[in-house]
Amino acid sequence: MSTPFECDKLIRFHHCDPAGIVFYPQYFVLFNELVEDWFNQGLGVDFARFHVEQGLGVPMASIECRFLLPSKVGEMLRLSLSVNRIGRSSLELNVSGTFGDEPRVQATLTVVLAALKTMRSLPFPDDLRTRLERYLVPLPG
Repeated sequence: MSTPFECDKLIRFHHCDPAGIVFYPQYFVLFNELVEDWFNQGLGVDFARFHVEQGLGVPMASIECRFLLPSKVGEMLRLSLSVNRIGRSSLELNVSGTFGDEPRVQATLTVVLAALKTMRSLPFPDDLRTRLERYLVPLPG
């Protein structure tokens, strides 16, 4: 059974609108930070080296998001990431954010492995695919 990657994110003043709640586009910034943290801490892949030295990136191809309850400045949001699907060069990720036992945000992200010079997709190398599979959620049934 796979375990999701989890990361706590403090909701800071800069994430919020004048009402003191997360301004919804800031969730996308937090999602991107989560993917970088997952590479560094979960997959054991130095994201900076991956990006700068290897010339590879994982840009978002699509995001489907549901905002369930507002998150407020000063709260510690627990973000959780699991892999729904691994394709040739793309991943479908499930992300959820909670504060305590309250769900705050849910998203499905599709990211693509791409060469930064050409902005063309690349197939996942076998070693990276093996690391990704550790976070793959088994299909029901």
